[in-house]
Amino acid sequence: MGELLAMRAVVLGLCTAVVLVVRVADAQMPLPAAKPPDGATLFKQQCAVCHTLSLSEPLRQGPPLVKIVGRTAGKVDGFRYSDGLAKADFAWDETRLDAWLTNPQAVIPGVVMAYRQGKPETRAAIITYLKELN
Repeated sequence: MGELLAMRAVVLGLCTAVVLVVRVADAQMPLPAAKPPDGATLFKQQCAVCHTLSLSEPLRQGPPLVKIVGRTAGKVDGFRYSDGLAKADFAWDETRLDAWLTNPQAVIPGVVMAYRQGKPETRAAIITYLKELN
């Protein structure tokens, strides 16, 4: 019986040592890099409050953004645009969308959109997502 208890103590001690070694090794391993949010997630988080991606959904504060790339600015049937956007004479492309998301008022003074995105990688992800929906 004494021998069995001694063996249990040795086994328990070895198990504890293995657990400690594994925990120390885990503690020294670098954590994987955080995956940046994708364009769809960013759109849902930052744009979907005001914009839809469908012409069949009820209008929100902003116009639907389905097929925005290549579309003439200020031209969605049924949406009431600010005067500046209604008179715009350009089509949305990546460069214009990037400038718009950076500072809408710099693109068209007097527009109502208050959203600004200072991070180029976030703007790029959102624009890429919108292009994919074209």
